[in-house]
Amino acid sequence: MIDHSLEIHPLFKINGHHFNKTELYSVAYSYVKEGEPFEEQIGNFLLDWLNDDYDSIKVRTSGSTGNPKTYFIDKQKMVNSALATGKFFKVNEGTKALLCLPADYIGGRMMLVRAMVLGWDLDIVEPKSNPLDDLFKTYDFCAMTPFQVDNSLGRLHLVKKLIVGGAAFPENLIGIIQGIPTKIYEVYGMTETISHIAARKLNPKTNHNDKRPFKALPNVSVSQNEDNCLVIKAPKILEHELVTNDIVDVLTYKKFFWKGRLDNVINSGGVKIFPETVEEKLQKLITHRFFIAGLTHDSLGEQVVLFIEAPQSEKFLSDIREAVDNLSSFDKYEKPKHIYLVNKFEETDSGKINRKKTLSKLMS
Repeated sequence: MIDHSLEIHPLFKINGHHFNKTELYSVAYSYVKEGEPFEEQIGNFLLDWLNDDYDSIKVRTSGSTGNPKTYFIDKQKMVNSALATGKFFKVNEGTKALLCLPADYIGGRMMLVRAMVLGWDLDIVEPKSNPLDDLFKTYDFCAMTPFQVDNSLGRLHLVKKLIVGGAAFPENLIGIIQGIPTKIYEVYGMTETISHIAARKLNPKTNHNDKRPFKALPNVSVSQNEDNCLVIKAPKILEHELVTNDIVDVLTYKKFFWKGRLDNVINSGGVKIFPETVEEKLQKLITHRFFIAGLTHDSLGEQVVLFIEAPQSEKFLSDIREAVDNLSSFDKYEKPKHIYLVNKFEETDSGKINRKKTLSKLMS
């Protein structure tokens, strides 16, 4: 093994070619000047990474859980995160990996860092909805969004280990992937934690109702505070403990179940309802994009409301109402009191649903 400095691993490749630090700088520069937009993102990041005058990298959040923010992340901490991923998933030097995420965000950037630090043979393709469509070789490791997985089901066998993040993994998709030989993991993390700090395997299930908890990566431990929010301790990637807005059930200092976001919680008649829990139950019924939110109610304080991204249609609305009314898995207060069809949701820069902006626009 090489030392854990910022030097480029001697086995590191991009698209089948070895590059030392000087050669990689030239490649990055050519990406910026002559590459496609996604290659330009990669080039800009590599130029920052290779610049020895700076110890940190500027990274911006996607804005899916609030306004987009910019962070400066220490390069050595990114190396530490890469080493933890290599150990946890057993993907070390010589790993054949695929980058199909945009390098403007932490997920894509960390794939590049892992490749450089761990000595991967990394292929780069355009980050589109179906990144495997034009590929005919197999890969040991890849990272995708749930949307990419949903659009690549017929070709996932080309990847041996797949991590999926950026959004919650849909429950109906979990059922579909059970027969796929690929080892598929949902990862938990955020920009502040330098990509994922925990993962849970999604397939195969040991029984129909089996739901595995998230397991923390090496040198990461978890707890929960008085609000049941996840607290992360990771001295190799965080300066201090990080208190998140994620409601969890912590089983041990290494394992937890994720329930939802504190800032999304609906208080209806004194009962706390997690939109993410309700959405999970609805995923089998609704193929369109949708989300659950709480709207003000005179007597209850808030009531549960369902928003679906779909053209206005009385028949569609009637069919959905009937299906929702007949769903037996709802707790007493979880069933949506109203259903609204929205032609187009507001989105973050990375294409995720921006709940707050969508609600604000609808309410105005």
